[in-house]
Amino acid sequence: MTKRLYSGLIINIGKILELGRKQAILSVNSILVKTYWEIGKEIVEYEQKGKEKAEYGSNLLDNLSKDLKAKFGKGFSRRNVLDMRRFYLTYENWQTVSANLSWSHYIQLIGIDSIDERLFYEKQCILEGWSKRDLSRQIASGLFYRLIFTKNKTKKQLSKSGQIIEKPKDIIKDPYVLEFLNIPENYKLSEKELETKIINKLQQFLLELGKGFTFVKRQYRITTGSNNYYIDLVFYHRILRCFVLIDLKIGNVKHQDIGQMNMYLNYFKKEENGDKDNAPIGIILATSKNEIDLEYALGGITNKLFVSKYKLYLPTKEELKKIID
Repeated sequence: MTKRLYSGLIINIGKILELGRKQAILSVNSILVKTYWEIGKEIVEYEQKGKEKAEYGSNLLDNLSKDLKAKFGKGFSRRNVLDMRRFYLTYENWQTVSANLSWSHYIQLIGIDSIDERLFYEKQCILEGWSKRDLSRQIASGLFYRLIFTKNKTKKQLSKSGQIIEKPKDIIKDPYVLEFLNIPENYKLSEKELETKIINKLQQFLLELGKGFTFVKRQYRITTGSNNYYIDLVFYHRILRCFVLIDLKIGNVKHQDIGQMNMYLNYFKKEENGDKDNAPIGIILATSKNEIDLEYALGGITNKLFVSKYKLYLPTKEELKKIID
């Protein structure tokens, strides 16, 4: 009994320490962000009183960086001083600065010229708890523009609402970007290899899928009579309270693929769903799809079945522009 009480004491102290350290980090981050905002404000107010401009390439930046480093040490490179100024100019109202984001997050955000795009990433970063690396990747993958295309919304609408998940279509993207798999260009990939590479980079794949996904199993076996079938990837969505079945295809989606996924969904509804589970969602990921063929293949199907393309590389600015044009 004494040993149990003592081990419980150790566990409780550990929890207190972990919480305290997290709060300390948040507090330090908040103070650092506030400090850099104040420095940016000082620089801008100095500009307004005089004629010197702390723009990129100006002498004022050179002098500030040199003198601040000499007096206060590291942290005042020319780039950092410019970022502090840009930070204040982007967020002149301190009340719009979130305590949940670090200086590293804001460095990424102030690099986004579009106000709507920046507001979207800022909102999603807070909602989904993205790290600086996660945020950088989502910006590079053009998540904002992909969602505009998939959800048929304007920039303004998406920046105001963010990625709200209320119905099955809300979790769908088109295309999905899988550049983190590091597959060489022109490499002849098999479906089995693609699945294995995704499993090996499951954390990055979950980030691409979005909020609410939890991994269940790969090669999920289902049996109908004497036949066994294997679903490539099965997830559960905590917000929608349903299973999400994913089939991976190399090349174009065929009508047989649609029929097979429809069978999987019917099986899950009858054999796997619990009393509180909603109808499962099926996603077929392929490198290409024919919209006219899909219209006929999906006609009459009542299950929640979606077909999206995937790309194995980060989209260029030109490709992102084509998505929303």
